[in-house]
Amino acid sequence: MGASLPLGDPAPTDGRLPNDLPIDLAVPFSAYLHIPFCRVRCGYCDFNTYTSGELRGARQEDYASTLEAEIALARTVLGDAGALRPMDTVFFGGGTPTLLPAGDLARMLGAAVSAFGIVDGAEVTVEANPDTVTPSVARTLADAGVTRLSIGMQSAVPHVLAALDRTHDPENVRTAVAAAKDAGLAVSVDLIYGAPGESLADWEASLDAALALESDHISAYALIIEDGTKLARQIRRGEVPTPDDDVQADMYELADARLAAAGFDWYEISNWARDPDQRSRHNLAYWRGSDWWGFGPGAHSHVAGLRWWNVKHPAAYAQRLAAYESPAAGTERPGEQARMLERVLLESRLAEGFAVAELPPAKRSRVAGLIADGLVDPASALRGRVRLTLRGRLLADAVVRELTD
Repeated sequence: MGASLPLGDPAPTDGRLPNDLPIDLAVPFSAYLHIPFCRVRCGYCDFNTYTSGELRGARQEDYASTLEAEIALARTVLGDAGALRPMDTVFFGGGTPTLLPAGDLARMLGAAVSAFGIVDGAEVTVEANPDTVTPSVARTLADAGVTRLSIGMQSAVPHVLAALDRTHDPENVRTAVAAAKDAGLAVSVDLIYGAPGESLADWEASLDAALALESDHISAYALIIEDGTKLARQIRRGEVPTPDDDVQADMYELADARLAAAGFDWYEISNWARDPDQRSRHNLAYWRGSDWWGFGPGAHSHVAGLRWWNVKHPAAYAQRLAAYESPAAGTERPGEQARMLERVLLESRLAEGFAVAELPPAKRSRVAGLIADGLVDPASALRGRVRLTLRGRLLADAVVRELTD
C-alpha cells in the first residue's frame, strides 16, 4: 500500500497556509488527482494503491464526492492565502484512474475547473490501463476536457508482463491507443525495462511495438526494486534474480537510439516526445518546481516552498473531509540547502539542464571534472548550463552526489 509517509510537522486541521509564504501568482499552478484503486497489485508497485479487499471503510462509488470536498477546501485555503490561480495542467494518476466510471473522472475535473479555473490550452492527462479504455470512455473523457491519455503498456512480451504481475491483454494496448486517437486525445505510452527474465531482445520487441503505435510520447522507466513490495520479497527469497544494472544500461542506450531514430527527442531522462508541444507539461511542472495541489489519499502538494501530504488510507481521507478537516497528515518547509539539492536533483534530469550559477561557489569547480569524465556536455557548460551526456544520464545520481555532497 505504498511507502511510508515522510516525517514532518503537524498540519493544521483547517489546511491554512502560513501567512509569510512568498506567493508568486506568476508561477504555474497544477492539480494532481490521485485515484488509489487497482484491480490487482503489481509486484513491483510501491504507490499508494488499494484493491477492493483492502479498502475497509471506503467505497469506490463515493470517491468522486469525497475528492470534491478536498477541492472545495483547497479553493478556500488558496483563496484566503492569495494564492488562487487557474490550472495550467491537471493529471489523474493512480492506481488506475479508469477503474472509476469515466463520468466520475469528468465530474472531478469539472469540480476542479469550477474551483480554480483553467488556462486556455491546458494539458489534462488521465493515466489508463489498456483493458479499461473503450471508445465510449475515451469520448467521455475528451468531451469533459481531457486532452491526453497515458497508457500503461509496460511491455509487449507476455512473460515480462507476467513477471511484473501485469494482467492486461497486450493486444488491448493497440485498441486503447486507437480509441484515444479517434477521440482526439494525444497519447503517451509507458514502458518498464529490466524486469526479471527480460532479455535485450525482449526489450527491443517492446520498443518496436510501442513505436508501431505511433504515439506522441513514450516514457521508459528502469525497474526499481522497492522495499516492502512482492517483487522485493521474491528477490530476497531467491525466487527471481535481481535486475542487472549493466543490462538496464544497455536497455536504456537501445531505447534512446531507437527512439531518436524514430524522431523522438529526449527531454527528461526517462521521457521522449515527437516535438516540444507533446512533452508532459505536468511532469515538467514538478521538475521545474512549480506549485501544485495533490488531491486524494497520500497525495503530496507544494506551494511557494511549503510541502504537505495527505493521510494514506482512503477511509481516513474520507473521514477527515466528512468532519470538515484537512486530510493533510504532515507538512515541511525545506531550507535553502535542501531546496538547492532538490533543484539540482530534478533539473539535472532535464535536457535543458540547470544553471551552473545554481551551485554553491565551492561546487562549481567540480563541473570540469564531470566534463573530463564524459558526464557533462562541455559546450553547454561553457554557456553556463550543466547538461548531461548520454553517459551522464546513465550515471545521473553520481553526478548529483558529486555536485552536492
